[in-house]
This record gives sequence, structure tokens and C-alpha cells, in this order.
Amino acid sequence: MGPYLPDAVRQHAARRPGAPAVTEDERTVSYRELDARANRLAQALLREGGLQAGARVGCLARPGVLTAELLLACAKAGLVAVPLNWRLAEPELAAVARDAEFAAVLTQEEFLPGARAIRAVLPKAPLVVDGTPGPDELDYETLLAAASDTDPGGGGDGEGETVCLQLYTSGTTGQPKGVRLTLGNLDAGDHLVRELGWDQHSVSMNAMPFFHIAGAGWLVQALVAGAHTVAVPDLVPQRVVELIEQRRISHTFFVPAVLHMLTSLPDIAARDFSALRLIAYGASPITPVLLRRSIQVFGCGFLQIYGQTETAGSATRLLPEDHDPDGPRARLLRSAGNTRPDVEVRVADPATGEPLPTGAVGEICTRSHYVTPGYWRRPEENARLFTEDGWLRTGDAGYLDEEGYLFITDRIKDMVITGGENVYPVEVEAALAEHPAVLDVAVFGTPDERWGEAVTAAVVLRPGAEAVSPAELIAFARERIASYKKPRIVLFLDELPRNPTGKILKRVLRERFAGA
Repeated sequence: MGPYLPDAVRQHAARRPGAPAVTEDERTVSYRELDARANRLAQALLREGGLQAGARVGCLARPGVLTAELLLACAKAGLVAVPLNWRLAEPELAAVARDAEFAAVLTQEEFLPGARAIRAVLPKAPLVVDGTPGPDELDYETLLAAASDTDPGGGGDGEGETVCLQLYTSGTTGQPKGVRLTLGNLDAGDHLVRELGWDQHSVSMNAMPFFHIAGAGWLVQALVAGAHTVAVPDLVPQRVVELIEQRRISHTFFVPAVLHMLTSLPDIAARDFSALRLIAYGASPITPVLLRRSIQVFGCGFLQIYGQTETAGSATRLLPEDHDPDGPRARLLRSAGNTRPDVEVRVADPATGEPLPTGAVGEICTRSHYVTPGYWRRPEENARLFTEDGWLRTGDAGYLDEEGYLFITDRIKDMVITGGENVYPVEVEAALAEHPAVLDVAVFGTPDERWGEAVTAAVVLRPGAEAVSPAELIAFARERIASYKKPRIVLFLDELPRNPTGKILKRVLRERFAGA
């Protein structure tokens, strides 16, 4: 295990003070500047803000300098950074804020409406604005300038169990759950550095949002390695390929939906990707056709990562040498790879928890230092998340082959993964069910080349109800939930398939409308 994030940045700041740490648009902060600014933010939160160890700090911001400073400051000060999805509706943001009980909130000016919705339910939490604050709000740069740059000293060796990050993911009940992640969970480790080929000359593109484990985890790995991170605040495909060329990007992480967008650009073949050494990908299924096209277009190594927020994003990986579309082991492209040296994976009977033999399909379980200590204030869900002997139950179904490669066959839960984002059907169903014309509704995922899966709604209308179009129902849902959760496909049925006990058979719907 290597140094945790705070010690790694301290070392880079001392040994390579002028080396670039994070670039956002035309602004770059060095490792010395990042270290000092994180110290000031930590001191401002602890001293001026009066926050105690373990307090939650909400962050409503795009990836960039601010998010890097907050994560490092919290790790040093024993605080917990809680990145928020800026695409959530204001009631959804307020629900997360109430659950986390923010002691302070940091935001960028463009997200002030959402931040003020949080302040409305937590009026005692200071609101710090990177931009122009309103009355009773604090200016971020003024706050830092007035604070001491003395290092709080936390986050060093022996503090691996300290929680520093909390990411929210919806549960099967539709209620947001805070996944707690420790310094040890986020430890990059020497083997990860070797697998990804990180070094101090690497230039990393971080194109994933900070509220996603892929974005936060990728940032931590780059900073620990001493690489230069180029943040992408807004993912515009044309701009992404321009940055790869201009900034000579060597490493990046994309979800399959982004790979689809990039490889579909009309001028993609004329771009210079000679600096690219590795593209990591994951968070949703990828089709063999898209993977082959991506390998051909970018001409670099590819590494698949399988995991979830509860495993700090990592359980298995498919190494670049296993990406051989035309070789004798081409079948491995359908797998999620095998385990890292410090990770255990097994397939168990979902009912009994007993391990299953090679080739048998069951629930994928994992055990490692990457696994979360549990959800924030969710004892009942934590009891379901872990087995008695400490294995995390992923809710995914799959099997292990004779070489230890993991093949994912389905999801035990009904979660839909679209564009790398988790969408739980119950949330979408609840929104659509509010429409006066809707009698019954079931939401599920159907294959989509661009997004991985499309959120699909099967709707039964009330007898005698006024005519309603798919577009109207989609717009209706968008008013109540985040845009990425809204259905992309609406199907009208006379009735929904059910078993004898009345449970909707979503498996039947997925099979019936796989080509929708």
C-alpha cells in the first residue's frame, strides 16, 4: 500500500513544488499551491467554521480545482466531503442534505439555486460560494485568504479507516444512501499504479463528475501518482478530443456512452491521439462493436474496471493485454476481467450465501480493503449489504470461469445503468404514477448502443383517460426527477405481465422489448 492522498500530496509539494497538479480551463495550480490552498480551506472549516471531526461538507460543483481542494482539505482535517449531483432537482438535493446533515456547503455560482434550496433546510450551515455570493453567504477566495496555511496534519499512515468521502446512490427503496469511503478505500496502491502505468509525467484527463466514484477515484489516483490532472468541467465531445490533442493526455477514464459519442464524431479519424497510453472504462455495459471501434480509433491500451460505489469503484479489471479482439482469447472481451492481488471475488447462492462452483451463475460478492465500511446511518441496509463473514453482496449476477475471469450475466436488482449513472426504477415509476392518465407503470432497462441502457417505461393508461403521448409523459417525469432518470422510451400496454402473486415480471418486459 502506498501513501494515502494527504501524505502523497505533501511529498509531491515538497519534492516537486512547481509540478502542475490540476488544470481547469486556463488555470493551473501546482502541487505546492494545491497543498497550501487545501490547508487554508481545512483551517477555515475547522477554525472559522467551527466544524468538528467527522462533519459532512456538501459540494455542488463541477470537477476542477475547487473539488480537488475540498477532497484534500477534508482528508487532512478529518472531515467528510460529500459531492452532490448538480443535475438533481431541488427537492432531491434537499433530501440528500437532510440525510447528510451538512455542517457547511461549498458551491459554484452557477449552482446557487440548488445550494440555496439546501440552505433552506439547513439554515445553520455556512454557504461558501466560488463566485459572487449573496447576503449571508461567504466568498470562497476571501475565506481562504483569511485562513492559516498550517497543515492540520491528518490523513497520514495509520489513518486508513478515517472516512473522508461520502457518495450518494439511490437504493431499491428510492431513498438516497450515503456510501462512506475511507482513506484506505481510496488507497491507490503500488499495483494500481503499475497496472495503469501512472508516473509523474502522466497527464490525466478527468472527464467524470466528482459525485461519481469514477471521477473522485480517478482524481485520487492521479494525485497520489503525482500526475497532472486536466479537469473537464462540462463534457462536450468535440472539446474532449481537442483537449486530448492539445494537452497531450496520456491517461483517462470514460464510460461507454462517452466512447460512443467520441467515436461517432465525423472528424475523429483525423485526430492525433499519439500521447494516449491508456483508456480505462467501466460503470456500465459495453458492446463488443463499440469496444472494437474504440480500440481502432484511439490506438492505445484499454483497461476495463468493474465495481460499484460500495467497492470504491474497483473489484475486477480486464487488463490491456486481455484486449485482443482478433486473438485466441477474444472471448475475454465479454468478461469483466479477473481480480487484483488484494481483492477477493466469489460467486454465491443469493439465498444461502454458499459459494458456487466454477461456471455456476449466482450473486457476485467481494471482499477487500476497497470495500466501504457501510452506508451512512443505514443499519438495516448494511445488514443486507454484508454477509456474516464480511463479504459485500453486489446485487449483480455472474459466474467465474476456470481461469478466474468474471462474466456478468444480469443484475439481481432492477437498477438501470444509463450513461454510467444508476437509475432505480422505483423513482421513475413514482414520478410517472403521479400523472392522472397513468394506471400502472413498470420501468426497466433496454439495450442502447450509446447509453448502455435506455430507461424504458411500460405504461397502462386509465380507462377513459384523455390521450397522452410518450413525449408528454417524459416531460412530466422531467419536472419531478433529474433529467438523466427520465424515460427515453415509453411503451403503452393493455396490461403488465405479473406472476401469480401479482409481482410485475420485469424480466419478461426486458426480453420482450430488448429491441425497443
